[in-house]
Amino acid sequence: MKALAYRQLLELEAEHWWFRGRRAVCMALIEDVLAGTDAPRILDVGAGSGGFLAPLARLGTVTHTEWDPAMLAACRERGFARGVRAGGEALPFADASFDLVTLFDVLEHIERDAAALAEVSRVLRPGGHVFVHVPAHPWLYAENDRVSGHHRRYARPALRKLFTGAGFELGHDTHTNVALFGVIAPLVLGLKAVERVGLARGHTNLSLRLPRRVHDALAAVFRAESRLGQRRRWPLGHSLAALGRKPLESPARLLERDGNGVGEVGRRAGVEIAVPGLEVPSLASHHRHRR
Repeated sequence: MKALAYRQLLELEAEHWWFRGRRAVCMALIEDVLAGTDAPRILDVGAGSGGFLAPLARLGTVTHTEWDPAMLAACRERGFARGVRAGGEALPFADASFDLVTLFDVLEHIERDAAALAEVSRVLRPGGHVFVHVPAHPWLYAENDRVSGHHRRYARPALRKLFTGAGFELGHDTHTNVALFGVIAPLVLGLKAVERVGLARGHTNLSLRLPRRVHDALAAVFRAESRLGQRRRWPLGHSLAALGRKPLESPARLLERDGNGVGEVGRRAGVEIAVPGLEVPSLASHHRHRR
């Protein structure tokens, strides 16, 4: 990401309407999925300056990755020291380490996005979830995307294909920033026309300075989506959100991995897993022998 976009990120993350609205909408979707889950292990990939770390920390134990050392330092200054310098295509964690992996407007920055989602699948436990938020509509790709280091914007079918290609069960996907899309899209298309004649170079969507009361009003409009039902699938919006689930392992796969007829998932759940042709002692008997 270019220096301009980084500088604006640090300055505006707490106040800008888009960041505030996005946090509310994304966290409402995540909290709906994690309801009833006890202290999940969470990984935030590409955490930037850490805008999502505080709300995620209220749900579980959060680890984060970031490639830029300055952004890792910003996270530490905010009290989040569990950060690792890493790119999205090579996560330095063991298989099945996390219950939830989040990528908030990160996937578009990764050239090999399919490889990144494959890595996410590797570090997720079976039954774990991935949450992705990305810019929508390739036809809106403009100078803001170039300056911000975006390789692409996403169409909904392409994002769905990416999820299923990585082996995820797609649980929910929807457009976000819905109510303001009718204003944003014409403005972006107008800027693209200006860019084609060589003007308006080097700007981002954050370049326009607005009064605080305008930020408050726009943030309220964006946040309203979180109160209109987390499971709605909005057909249009400036961004896309998607939730996927890594399938549970079959009993045969658990046997292959653990070699004793009872997989780690089964042990944690207190479930006996029987495999044809193999006598598996009961867990109660197993505990009696241990005593």
